Amino acid sequence: MLQQILIHTPVYVWAILAVLVWRGSAALRERETTVRSLFIVPLIMLALSLQDVVVKFGSNAAALAVWAVAALGTTLLVWKFGRSRTAPGGTAGSVIVRGSRVPLAMMMAVFFTKYAASVLLAVLPQARQDALFAAAVCALFGVFNGAFLGRLAADLAALRRAAAHAPAVQGVLQA
Repeated sequence: MLQQILIHTPVYVWAILAVLVWRGSAALRERETTVRSLFIVPLIMLALSLQDVVVKFGSNAAALAVWAVAALGTTLLVWKFGRSRTAPGGTAGSVIVRGSRVPLAMMMAVFFTKYAASVLLAVLPQARQDALFAAAVCALFGVFNGAFLGRLAADLAALRRAAAHAPAVQGVLQA
């Protein structure tokens, strides 16, 4: 059965996996980038998750509410208790981002959650009507999105604190 699932997986799915692995691998190394680019991965993961929730479960208010509660709760927890991975960069509008395994792990978690849910719904279409399944998938997506958004919020808050202590750093957030 696993072989059949892999054979029938569209090629574009493997291309998406390759891009996520490439982007996640790049996040393993320290790099200098712009503040704007910090938004890219969280927004892409947000779009992928919400698209999946709507495609799999429709515009179901309960599914979206579960996603929203999980996303908001995780965002607040990661923002409050997570560590920033950024420092002001050498030029205006740039930041230094420490390398981390977390983005790669989170991207793989989103990808494989989407993949597993899609396979399950292809094999058991009636699972789409199962409230517990819908809640579990939506909560997972919400937690993943909240982690990305919370890290972004922690990074931006750290940059704002650094700018408040060093006026020369203010150009980082203004660019």
